[in-house]
Order: sequence, then C-alpha cells, then structure tokens
Amino acid sequence: MSLLNMPFEKSEGAPVDTFWYAVHTRHQHEKLVARTLVNKGFEVFLPLYTEVRQWRDRTKRLELPLFSCYVFLRGDLDRRLPIITTPGVHGMVATGGRLAGIPEKEIQAVRNVIENRVNVEPYPFLNCGDLVRVKTGALRGLEGFLVRKKGLTRLIISVSLLERSVAAEVDAGTVERVAGSQAWTAPPDAPAAMAGGWGFGNTLLQSAHAASS
Repeated sequence: MSLLNMPFEKSEGAPVDTFWYAVHTRHQHEKLVARTLVNKGFEVFLPLYTEVRQWRDRTKRLELPLFSCYVFLRGDLDRRLPIITTPGVHGMVATGGRLAGIPEKEIQAVRNVIENRVNVEPYPFLNCGDLVRVKTGALRGLEGFLVRKKGLTRLIISVSLLERSVAAEVDAGTVERVAGSQAWTAPPDAPAAMAGGWGFGNTLLQSAHAASS
C-alpha cells in the first residue's frame, strides 16, 4: 500500500462509482477534510464513534473517527487535483501506482452498524477467524469475524485495503457460523470498551447532488 499525492491513473475494471477510495489525512484533520471535500462536490463517508473520557473534574464525550487519519470518498476522480490539494490531505491510498478501490460491500458493512446505532469501536485488523453471518435484526445478512471479550460478543468488520477493523456489539444468538471459516482467538491486547460505556455517532456527508438524488 502506498500514497499518491500527484495526478494518478484510474484503476482498470469496474466504473469508478462502484468503489470508494481512501484519502489519507493529517492526524485530527479528518472532519475538516471531509467538510472541504463535500463543499467541492464529492460524496464523503466519515464514520465516527463516541468515546467517554474521564478527567478529575469532568467527563467528556468525544466523537472520533473510526478509521483514524482516513476519509472515504467517491465521485468524479477526473477532478483529482481538488482532492490532493485539500489542506490536511497527504494523498490517496494506492497499490502498484494506481488508485486502490474499496468495495462497496465493505463500506456498506461499516455504514450499517453506524446507521443502526450499534455500539462500535476500533479494533485490531483481522484477516482470518471464525466468520459468522447475522441471521436476524437490523444487521441481518452482515458478515464478519466473531470475538468474545469480558462477556460481550462482537462482530469484527474490516476494510481490507487499510488493514483496519471495527467491532460492533451483537447478540451471539443472532449469528450463525459461515461454512468453511476457521476458528480465531482474540489477542491478549485486544481493546475492551472503556469504563463508562461506548456511545456511537456518525457523519455521512454527501454533495448536494448526491443528497437530492
């Protein structure tokens, strides 16, 4: 994986709009970059989660990006110069010198847990494990890796290109194992929910054209 911060060629194959693309940003510049790209007419997805932080004199809820330093985008990539010249943007994720697309299925999985207000948090990336499918409820049909920690069952959803994952709480009784998947054990340093609980939030930003369609 590499970054392109100069004019680039489109990936061959499916039309551009069937894929999302990852814009790599400076730390804590994700929201600014997302707003700026929306104002430039791009469709942008910036999923957030709410973290509760405790100080001696107060408690504060912070909305943080699920994928730190990344904003997801799709649109007319012939207009690539406005993307890479946006303040706070380092470049766009590429492989082999070509812009690398993220399948709609992976973005939609993240969108589903956000829009259905499921408790969610960042999680170490997984590329193997006990693959399950949600059988019932708002997340029906969604697939991911199942892990258990401190009495909670979580569905791990990954964006393979970025090697990043998120964990969404699910009821173990609502999932079924996908045939052929392998068992996986959570690493000892896998994060747990913070004391005080997790909230949730999201920013789904679209251009005026996309919002009206």
